[in-house]
Amino acid sequence: MDLQSIPTVTLSSVDAKPMPVLGLGTGGYPPAPPEAVIKAVLEAIELGYRMFDTASFYQTEEAVGEAICQAVSLGLIKSRDEVFLTSKVWCNDTHADRILPALQKTLENMKLEYLDQYLIHWPVSLKPEANPFALKPDDVLPLDLKSVWTAMEECQKLGLTKSIGVSNFSSKKVADILAFAKIPPAIVQVEMNPAWQQGKLKEFCQAKGIKIAAFSPLGAAGAFWGTKGVLESEVALRWAYEQGLVVVMKSFNKERLKQNQEIFDWELSAEESKKIAQIPQIRANRGDIFVFETGPIKSVEELWDGEL
Repeated sequence: MDLQSIPTVTLSSVDAKPMPVLGLGTGGYPPAPPEAVIKAVLEAIELGYRMFDTASFYQTEEAVGEAICQAVSLGLIKSRDEVFLTSKVWCNDTHADRILPALQKTLENMKLEYLDQYLIHWPVSLKPEANPFALKPDDVLPLDLKSVWTAMEECQKLGLTKSIGVSNFSSKKVADILAFAKIPPAIVQVEMNPAWQQGKLKEFCQAKGIKIAAFSPLGAAGAFWGTKGVLESEVALRWAYEQGLVVVMKSFNKERLKQNQEIFDWELSAEESKKIAQIPQIRANRGDIFVFETGPIKSVEELWDGEL
């Protein structure tokens, strides 16, 4: 398989370069050690991967940035412009006055002048000093989505990110943004796989010209929110590709990374598609940590606007 064979999609943002439909995610708990992340990113670049996904919460921004610097030094890529890099703002910073400083910190961590994509990680605001691993009811604050999104738009206008979007949002919350956005979200990154197919969100985003990126395309068995209930195979990745999704796949195994690239030149059979359509549906990554009876998000149903 030649190195340029991962297809791309065009985002609605006029500033953004085409986004590869298969990329490497770097999230997980506990966070992967920097040397493991650097090695995985370099191996992925050697194999032809050009899209890498991180977040301030993952604690892998520095390592991803360092890997890109090394890849340029080693001549694997000519410049940073050859890769598509995504990061996300964590809930402690989803406040209008903290979005820009959070992005500036991310760029400093990654030694970059700009991101290709910056996402709101969750539709949740936490007190800036809150510990996300030991949240108390009064740590969760009401989210002022309009002012936060306006701050995201400002980041794009400044050229610090080429596109903006959201992660872990319901179709209702995306619709809320569209009602006032001057720059609409280019992408919605969500859990999506054969065991959580998100038909409603997919239909909504397609109608609005918003691309969907799927994390946990195999069910994220190793992650604390993961489930083993998804096909452990290229069938799940091929299904995601046939749905028109961008796939963010976490694997630091070079052989697996290579196998994942082999989803583009065949199609699911009618029988496989039928089986996938019958898989019982369950959301694994529910966001329970943000739910408190006395807080602004009183139930998982409320967090997802009933899209469970």
